[in-house]
Amino acid sequence: MSEESRRRGVKIEGRLALLLMVAELLLFILSWLLSATRMEGVRSLLSSEGIRWFFGYFTQMVASPLLVWLLLGLCAYGCLQRSGLLSLLTSHFSPLTYREKVALRVSLVFLVIYVVMIALLTLMPHAILLSATGSLFPSAFSRSLVPIIAFGLCLVSITFGLVSGRLRGLDDTFSALSYGIAQGAPLIILYLLLIQFYESLRFVFGI
Repeated sequence: MSEESRRRGVKIEGRLALLLMVAELLLFILSWLLSATRMEGVRSLLSSEGIRWFFGYFTQMVASPLLVWLLLGLCAYGCLQRSGLLSLLTSHFSPLTYREKVALRVSLVFLVIYVVMIALLTLMPHAILLSATGSLFPSAFSRSLVPIIAFGLCLVSITFGLVSGRLRGLDDTFSALSYGIAQGAPLIILYLLLIQFYESLRFVFGI
């Protein structure tokens, strides 16, 4: 990503964040006005109940599976990016070096092993990740689908990076895992603002 594209993205994300903060502020005022008119089913965020809810339940509101999925997705993206696997997959089959070919083969072997392992935990009769009725949806597998995909991508990417020499040891591996989170930090901020606004709407109108 070029510096100009990165700055444009940050500018857009900053405007979205400002929009969400203004929307939250307007919701505070609107909830107070509607509550003052005795509108049925509307609770004010500026009342004692609303203020207690806003401060007391903030952690529970943001600590949702969506936040975990976002963090895991960013970790997977960072591994793909720093290992060089993402650029390899998007380079329209440009010639590979000998080491990259070896790394790609080893990564595919690890991917097959990982897929087989997940298949044994889900597709066999009475598999561990199936529900009590033997179905995939809903089940422990369906609830952990995003982490399973993210872990698989991290495993393949790190394997490719280590074998190809793009990642040199533990420090580079840890840096790759945290790189995506650093790049996606604006998305985390937007998530916090968005989930707060959504939960505030639910509180005010009793959704």
